[in-house]
Amino acid sequence: MQTGLRLEKRLVKVLKGLAEYLDMPMSELVEGMALHAFEGKAPFSEETRAKIAVLKEVYGLELTAEDSHGLEEG
Repeated sequence: MQTGLRLEKRLVKVLKGLAEYLDMPMSELVEGMALHAFEGKAPFSEETRAKIAVLKEVYGLELTAEDSHGLEEG
């Protein structure tokens, strides 16, 4: 199913970069993250989390899970 999600711009850049790194479509990446979260499991290996940290630095993403409830649509 196709959906129109609104996401923070820097977050999308990190997700796109990660999907490219993992050689998968971004939709599959998001699906996998959601399914892992629903089961209380971590979706990424230590190596992948290190790559995410690099991508966050490159794209200036400083948001954390703590920020997720305070984001507003703009």
